[in-house]
Amino acid sequence: MFKLYQPESGTLNVPYQPDEQTRIIENPPRFTWMPAKLEDDFYTLEISTDADFPQKNTWAYQPIPHNLFTPDRPLQSGTYYWRYALLDQEERQVSDWSKTRRFTISENLPETPLPCRSIRYAEVNTTRPRLWLTEQALSDFRSNLSADPDYCHWKNFYRHSVEPYLTMPLIKEPEPYPNHQRTAKLWRKMYMDCQQVLHAIRHLSVAGVILKDDSILSKAKEWLLHTANWNPDGPTSRDYNDEAAFRIVGALSWGYDWLLPYLSEDEADFVKKQLVIRTEQVAFHVIERSKIHQVPYDSHAVRALSSVLIPAGIALFDDVPEAREWLDYTVEYYSGLYTPWGGADGGWAEGPHYWLTGMAYVIEAMNLLKNFNGYDLYQRPFFQNTGDFPLYVYPPDTNRASFGDHANLGDLPGLKVGFNIRQFAGVTGNPYYQWYYEQTKKYDTDPYDKFYNKGWWDFHFDEMMYLHDYPEIEAKAPSDISPVKWFKDVGWAAMHSRMDDPEEHIMYLTKSSPYGSISHSHGDQNAFVLHAFGDPLAIHSGYYVAFNSTMHTNWRRQTISKNAILIDGKGQYAGKDKFLAKDACGKIEAVEQKKNYAYIRGDATAAYQHDVPYLTRYTRETYFVDDSYFVLVDTVNLEQDAELDWLLHTLQEMELSHQSFVVKGKKAALEGRFVHCSSGELALNQYNDFPGVDLDELEGNPVHWRLQAKTRPASQHRIVTLLHPMKKMEPAYVSYFIDDQGFSQQYYFTKDGKTFRLELPKEF
Repeated sequence: MFKLYQPESGTLNVPYQPDEQTRIIENPPRFTWMPAKLEDDFYTLEISTDADFPQKNTWAYQPIPHNLFTPDRPLQSGTYYWRYALLDQEERQVSDWSKTRRFTISENLPETPLPCRSIRYAEVNTTRPRLWLTEQALSDFRSNLSADPDYCHWKNFYRHSVEPYLTMPLIKEPEPYPNHQRTAKLWRKMYMDCQQVLHAIRHLSVAGVILKDDSILSKAKEWLLHTANWNPDGPTSRDYNDEAAFRIVGALSWGYDWLLPYLSEDEADFVKKQLVIRTEQVAFHVIERSKIHQVPYDSHAVRALSSVLIPAGIALFDDVPEAREWLDYTVEYYSGLYTPWGGADGGWAEGPHYWLTGMAYVIEAMNLLKNFNGYDLYQRPFFQNTGDFPLYVYPPDTNRASFGDHANLGDLPGLKVGFNIRQFAGVTGNPYYQWYYEQTKKYDTDPYDKFYNKGWWDFHFDEMMYLHDYPEIEAKAPSDISPVKWFKDVGWAAMHSRMDDPEEHIMYLTKSSPYGSISHSHGDQNAFVLHAFGDPLAIHSGYYVAFNSTMHTNWRRQTISKNAILIDGKGQYAGKDKFLAKDACGKIEAVEQKKNYAYIRGDATAAYQHDVPYLTRYTRETYFVDDSYFVLVDTVNLEQDAELDWLLHTLQEMELSHQSFVVKGKKAALEGRFVHCSSGELALNQYNDFPGVDLDELEGNPVHWRLQAKTRPASQHRIVTLLHPMKKMEPAYVSYFIDDQGFSQQYYFTKDGKTFRLELPKEF
């Protein structure tokens, strides 16, 4: 027996779980631990009902190739113990055992075991095709299409997604960047060209095989062989442009799988060789370089599992030994660690736009996997609940009203969000998800040429796949859903009134997240956005020009661009150091629904402490009163005097007056009043600029407006702000008065002649 190295688990590493503090959400639990120092480690893991691990009451699993494991059977409710050891397969020895950890399985948890490797593919049919339609499903599709020429909206698919590629000239292999210096426009053009190649090969192959049409098959082969000749170490390689590489692997996977019976032996060998080279590039980065099973917060590497390793692994299954390894790694990651960006509540820390891209690829991958070997990942709690995330934080009638990087800022949520959430309607039967899809379909009537769709999706193919694989669910408007939603897994909380009616809908969203500003998240803990009556009133400011543009780095990631606060002119850490970004976090401490108001309290202290080490506590409390107006209470405690800037961002110039402001939108307005400030009256100024941004990046888009309300220096601050959204045609009927000279435990608000009393927590 040799010594087991057990390193500490850090901010960015996988934790040692489960333990006594772990909230176990499914049965069996998922086991993770920090890896030993050795390369190519294998482990043995034991689970027992007895802390002494007697043979009678102990289950042993080996060899385990990575530091994560999902058992192949659920456990009975009760208390358990687990430990692991390093396994030397050649010497048939194990190290000493790890620390023993205890966990408890409660009753009635979802049962989501993972079949072990020895039987995982026992029922697989290796005939072609394997991606999407199996041999029998292909035969059935042909029969159904013969009986109904528009089966699964085939006519739209053929007209829009097949016919154009029959006459389109072959797309040339992309050229390198000038002097190999990446530019946003060329990077985007490159991956959009590769997406067209993927669509050409996939759609021509599918249509040609289903219809048994030699002319379509010939064109599909031409596109496939042309693309296979592209240099796998050139501009479309993983290390040069990973977005382009993902698409080319997908294209070769679909072409190889569907066209293999129509390729000569030499053609098939050549396509297979190129596909293996390209997939190995991605697999090496994901597994060996990025090591997402150890450090899971690499957004593109995690997405590569679904966009590359699943389709390539299925297409090459039994053709090359690596294919099964790619599939096993991916399935075990999906079953064990997925998703690193959320948990049982279904949240996505990077925000709804990256939920869109992440879910789009993982949905397709899970469907391919389910059709291939029957494994159903949709039963996991995250996938059962994640449709709630866009429903509450990205409603179909809102814009500029969410957090994180967004390619479509200024637009309503796009059709692909609707397609994603409809998938979860088909899986769960949730009628609100189907309503969301139908709303996006109604609003987004021309999605096809938008760059964030054209370079990513083909709705006609997606529609055909969904209608074939899943039932259509009857929609229901969300008139009776809970008005308050807390995504504890990611630290987001939303308040709504009348989500079912865009003309009456009021939405307030805030976050204080344990993920901090890592990846596509920003320095926006305790920030908020407000959308009401069809208008964005307190907005997500700026534009998504490109990742690492000056707009992105110097503005949109920074706290100054948020409806938040600055302390001595400083915001939260939002730089490139992942450790500091993850530590610059927050926490939603409480969410409550009372009789006439809802309440949220967030703590963003840690988010500011890198640049403001003298901050001891910062909380923001939000009251949504009578489904009509909001009261914000900001409390800041410091070890020395400091000034605060209270920030609000709008599309329009504001009207400022004594301790108040008015935002007038196209459909609605927002009246804001600083009801109380413990350091005295605030100095209100507004600005129409993007400091630190190269304005050429805006390409003519308007600059937004920013209110900065500055306090006097003090070591303790209490700011109470009243926000009243209203329909633009309505006069502002809200007034206020405060007893006890502005620092009372009770605040009174009058609306339409009716007075409400709001009791604040006693610590104020």
